[in-house]
Amino acid sequence: MPKTVINTANAPAPIGPYSQAIVANGVLYTSGQIAIVPSSGALHIDEIRAETEQVLENVKAVVEAAGYAMSDVVKCSIFLSDMDNFPHVNEVYAKYFNGDSPPARETVQVARLPKNVNVEISVIAVKA
Repeated sequence: MPKTVINTANAPAPIGPYSQAIVANGVLYTSGQIAIVPSSGALHIDEIRAETEQVLENVKAVVEAAGYAMSDVVKCSIFLSDMDNFPHVNEVYAKYFNGDSPPARETVQVARLPKNVNVEISVIAVKA
């Protein structure tokens, strides 16, 4: 199965031994994105809505670098450090996935996320 590594300067560089995304058999699998500002490397975690916006902008940058669109996303995984942030994350998420066929998704609370962020999101996309 051939695979293509996706890498873009418009999203944070990986902070470990992984790729920003992989395309295999026409399916895009992104690594989890956190609220690192690509241009500066700074974390943007002061307010959960703004943090979520940065995370989803990073996701979007990776998706688009692979030649996909956010409308091609079929599955999202959301990891939260505190489930009390769910309504705020959901509010921002709805701006990115508000069509007639939003992707399938799970949202789970975890004990800790990389760099002590509050939200991490990964996606799977398939061109329609």
